[in-house]
Amino acid sequence: MTDTPTTLIARMGRAARTTAQTLSASPTATKASALRAAAAMLRDDSALILEANAGDMAQATANGLSGAMLDRLRLDEARVAAMAAGVEAVAGLADPVGQVIDASERPNGLRLSRVRVPIGVIGIVYESRPNVTADAAALCVMAGNAAILRGGSEAVHSNRAIHAAFVRGLAAAGLPEAAVQLVPTTDRAAVGAMLAADGAIDLIIPRGGKSLVARVQAEARVPVLAHLDGINHVYVDASADPAMARAVVCDAKMRRTGVCGAMETLLIDAAYPDTAALVRALAATGCHVLGDGRICALVPGTEPADEADWDTEYLDAIASVALVDGVEGAIAHIAAHGSHHTDAIVAADEAVAERFLAAVDSAIVLWNASTQFADGGEFGLGAEIGIATGRLHARGPVALEGLTTYKWIGRGTGQVRG
Repeated sequence: MTDTPTTLIARMGRAARTTAQTLSASPTATKASALRAAAAMLRDDSALILEANAGDMAQATANGLSGAMLDRLRLDEARVAAMAAGVEAVAGLADPVGQVIDASERPNGLRLSRVRVPIGVIGIVYESRPNVTADAAALCVMAGNAAILRGGSEAVHSNRAIHAAFVRGLAAAGLPEAAVQLVPTTDRAAVGAMLAADGAIDLIIPRGGKSLVARVQAEARVPVLAHLDGINHVYVDASADPAMARAVVCDAKMRRTGVCGAMETLLIDAAYPDTAALVRALAATGCHVLGDGRICALVPGTEPADEADWDTEYLDAIASVALVDGVEGAIAHIAAHGSHHTDAIVAADEAVAERFLAAVDSAIVLWNASTQFADGGEFGLGAEIGIATGRLHARGPVALEGLTTYKWIGRGTGQVRG
């Protein structure tokens, strides 16, 4: 009898729970060895992975996926090599499991400590990017968690090829293949079953477009770690060096337009002396610029932005640009339209920069650096499982530490409360 989505996820959850107990007790050396073996298998299977990805790309192109989505989906030899290197990098990171966060001794002699432990079973629901299969698997395993992965239908063959290579590596190193399970069906009902799997899955992490994340946040009966939008800003202060401003702004928007750390809105101080040149430099990169009234007056030919543009995550070569009245104007604009993801200031004035860094309520706030640094690897965390923009548990790039919780351990000598 064929499993329904509900019975399928329940069965996978039981296997994951059993495996999570094994992983939580696995020594760091065992987990690291398994990840290095998985990385080797990814390299060995590179041709098979690229063949599978070519099929997914052909189907996605025929289905009319956007250029940004195709860029997320596409693999080549360099990207597969980077995927394997990312898995190896995680193997070399400090294992958070067992780390003592803090310790104290009570007046009665009871010694207390908070110690990091795995979360348990983590479900990851994601779209397009097949590298998430390897990144998420590596991070979950190293943090002692079992993973249930559900990739998008557009990357189904790529994900299966990557998963097959990865779990062969785990098995070769003596870890259970059920440590990382890939949901075998593209039926959307399987996502609903994961979201309802309270007790089988401990945490859901969605990675994908706004509609996916909104659905997960609306329907989940399992705790969710997510960000909904990456409406990221770069503010260029009057004190900014023009050459630095051009370099940061153009990189933040155009290095890769489809990543969640890409700049979507450029804010320019009304007192900045080089506004027209900065806007033209951005347009010269191939970016379609939409401006507010003051920008359109300063740079003739600029297409006017409408009110919705300030709240839009383009994930494309499009940027909205507005003049603001100093750092306070930038802070107010970001508070009204930002998504608490990543925002940056370009400024030579340290006091202005520190005001921005303190006042902007985002998971990542940068000074004189591109928003494209919103990446776990760039933060020295190894592969990331996502960027969290909420305020609980983890925030910003989520890597090994973000995939653990803690427990209290008390060591006594016979104390009773009496």
